[in-house]
Amino acid sequence: MSFLNELRTKRHCLKPTTTTLTYLDGRKFEESGPDALVEIPRTQFGFIVDAKPDNVPAKIVDYVYLGSQDCCDPQVLGRFDINNVLSVGVDAPSKCEKIAYRFVQCLDLPQTNLLDVLKESVCFIQDAVQRQSNVLVHCNAGVSRSASVMIGYLILVCGYNYCNAYQIVKKSRSCIRPNDGFVEQLKKLSSK
Repeated sequence: MSFLNELRTKRHCLKPTTTTLTYLDGRKFEESGPDALVEIPRTQFGFIVDAKPDNVPAKIVDYVYLGSQDCCDPQVLGRFDINNVLSVGVDAPSKCEKIAYRFVQCLDLPQTNLLDVLKESVCFIQDAVQRQSNVLVHCNAGVSRSASVMIGYLILVCGYNYCNAYQIVKKSRSCIRPNDGFVEQLKKLSSK
């Protein structure tokens, strides 16, 4: 008996299975046979929804805080006596008259030139620190762009190497994860 014939005779012994296929756009289909593909109605989003606000800024060094855009809430800014807000790539969702705001364009892409972002960002942060005025550095989630600016600030102004600067920021805000391109640029900056 050939191998092909043997497979055909054993086919009836196989257990029926159902496979769930998930596409990049979040749509799901169930496949239970060669011609049976049925779309599963959506009961949830195709991504994880985090409904809990991330509105507690992390103090990195004196006068300098790091957080997500949720920290731009006027009550949060007041509670932490923050008078300056540096928005990295994402403008502050709400603004108060008494707060100094600066928006710096920055895409969270490995090929984005972080040095251009740091030039403007470090000046704004340093100006606030010299006036002993608290500053919040934020992006959307406070994970990559704003964290990279904070690490760059510690390298350029405080004289830390990349590893030490990263550890200081990570210790205060454990969720940080600069994209790989930013990490590479910060390491080069640190070695100059």
